Amino acid sequence: MSHVANVMVSVDSDDRSGVEELSQWLQTAAPRRGFGPGAVGWVGSLDETTGGNTHWGGGKYPECDVYAGALNHADLAGLVAHVERISWEHPESVQLFVMDQDQAYFRVWMFHGAELRQIVPEGREEG
Repeated sequence: MSHVANVMVSVDSDDRSGVEELSQWLQTAAPRRGFGPGAVGWVGSLDETTGGNTHWGGGKYPECDVYAGALNHADLAGLVAHVERISWEHPESVQLFVMDQDQAYFRVWMFHGAELRQIVPEGREEG
């Protein structure tokens, strides 16, 4: 049985290598939810959604770099922790969007100093 989480990462264009590192980790060494303690391996990958071969509405190209993927059995706490450990060129521009299976909206994480924190709109629960 699958357990899918939708993930997007928005970064400064100088941080392409950080996203490539993250995607490689998701393909080889990410912790896997539901497979017992210490289970790691392939949970998916991230692809660029804002490159020259993509189509966005409007008459201009997007002025952001966004990567996305549908991850399967990903340990999302492990994902957030790994994103926090990457050596980003511009951490102030990193935004991590995660919508776990059966959730109705994306949770958003951004850096506050060296720490990745979930940004919660007023009136919404943390989690």
